[in-house]
Amino acid sequence: MKGQVNAPLVVSMASSHIFKIMFVNQGKVYEIYARKVSQGRLFGFIEVEELVFGERSTVVLDPGEERIKGEFTDVKCTMLPMHSILRIDEVKKQGVSKISALEGNNVAQFPMSMYSPAGEPKK
Repeated sequence: MKGQVNAPLVVSMASSHIFKIMFVNQGKVYEIYARKVSQGRLFGFIEVEELVFGERSTVVLDPGEERIKGEFTDVKCTMLPMHSILRIDEVKKQGVSKISALEGNNVAQFPMSMYSPAGEPKK
């Protein structure tokens, strides 16, 4: 209709959405779960907020999950470099956070800049 202004489309995410983030840090693969993942405020970074860890009511504890939980204690938001992200999956339910050895050969990718400094031509 003429003169009618449509409200902007707002897509809200249900609070039940959980993301599994796999990334490489110091030669190890980290697998963590979070409720919010977004493009970072800093160029080249992914923001991960509201980390989720399994709440265990039993006496048996998973040492791997306890280690990663201890590493992210009191972290409100973590910013991960894009080149360290292996994958981000939206999952229906949370799994166990863990740190595992990076499998593969002994050849590593050389870190590359995402942009060239001003005044220098790209090669």
